[in-house]
Amino acid sequence: MFMDRLALILTIIGALNWGSIGLFQFDIVAWIFGGQDALLSRIIYTVVALAGVWCISLLFRERNENDSLTMQGAH
Repeated sequence: MFMDRLALILTIIGALNWGSIGLFQFDIVAWIFGGQDALLSRIIYTVVALAGVWCISLLFRERNENDSLTMQGAH
């Protein structure tokens, strides 16, 4: 459950970064961490990509009614 949420958050961050690139030609990650070739930027890109791969598994998981109750109680 924790990994699912973390992966989803990282995937959203990646989507927002891609949106910024598409709309404004501005790479937020590169700006914060010193350019696209900087080691930290490359690590962030890789972690976000791994989170996206993890989120693929969410598409194929079966959900039951208890999952929705667990999510509501997890606040």
